[in-house]
Amino acid sequence: MKVYVASDNIISPLGITTKENFAHLTEKHTGVRCNKYPCLSSNPVCAAIIPKEKINSEFVKLGALRKYTHFEKLVILSINSALKSNTNIKVASDKTLIILSSTKGNINLLNKEEGKEFDNNRVHLWEAAKIIANFFHNPNRPLIVSNACVSGVMAILLAKRLLESTKYENIIVVGADIMTEFVISGFLSFKAISNEVAKPYDKKRDGISLGEGCGTIILTNQESKLNKENIKIFVNGGASSNDANHISGPSRTGDGLLLAIKKTLNESNVEAQDVDYISGHGTATLFNDDMESLAISDAGLAEVPMNSLKSYFGHTLGAAGVIESIIGIESMRKNTLIGTYNFNELGVPKHVNIIRNTEHKEINNCLKTSAGFGGCNAAVLFSKN
Repeated sequence: MKVYVASDNIISPLGITTKENFAHLTEKHTGVRCNKYPCLSSNPVCAAIIPKEKINSEFVKLGALRKYTHFEKLVILSINSALKSNTNIKVASDKTLIILSSTKGNINLLNKEEGKEFDNNRVHLWEAAKIIANFFHNPNRPLIVSNACVSGVMAILLAKRLLESTKYENIIVVGADIMTEFVISGFLSFKAISNEVAKPYDKKRDGISLGEGCGTIILTNQESKLNKENIKIFVNGGASSNDANHISGPSRTGDGLLLAIKKTLNESNVEAQDVDYISGHGTATLFNDDMESLAISDAGLAEVPMNSLKSYFGHTLGAAGVIESIIGIESMRKNTLIGTYNFNELGVPKHVNIIRNTEHKEINNCLKTSAGFGGCNAAVLFSKN
């Protein structure tokens, strides 16, 4: 049974639709800006932040009577937009499930000023997920995937397994995380944030740029529910692994990610030479990018065009795997490769073919890789029908 991509949406500083976001990427426009947080750091903190006024003005159009948090508004708007793109998907059906991917959810409610407007339970991911599902009158209990930065890819793989079991016909996978001082201070404590826009895989990279955003991808096992004008793209295979190396650092050898990639290709019945494009994790930290180059090279994928989107969106944590998968899917639809913003000179131990500028190429198979804290790794392969 094939699991198809029925619809999608991205909300980021670059736009509120997939189309808007992709158009900015083709022109190499970044959403990352350097901001000052004097209470946290004397240096600027580079991050991609969505203006709350923009989200609030869009949310008012939905006519919601209940009070919602910034995080919940992002998720609801993104799901609503994805549903509008495919009216064949009935969100209120018991055959439709919602899976929420997030690392922090309503983490801003830990701030007493922001939290005083809401019930204390709202900070829990399960409560936020329930509120979101209730907004859409979905009868099923939503599932949550919170597995560090592989959450988004893991949520897609979980959806694939559930759809293959035929328990559901449609699954809405939504990944979201917001930017707060709590999140920024955590990464500052690791000394992992760059003072400039991130430089994935570059010789002069010195850390991440953070980001907030939301991505929704609707998957279905019902081919009849696809929009006829759209190119048919399906989730071909995927796998996860854990290298058990360190709480916040990947295995230096890349063996964990290599295992996930090999299992993904094997499940997909796709050879390394048939992969046309890799959407890398590319955080622009020293150890991640080094590790990823080793895994990609050892998997026989060194010459496959590869990029990182984190210098455009920032590292959106639990949303990253979903947002970056959607851009990969859009690249397949348009046969367009996006150049890696702020990449100049390769600075990783093994050769990888980093895309520098927007170019056109037939893309039939797209591999998305992901890695995260706790030694977790994941990969998923999207293919054209």
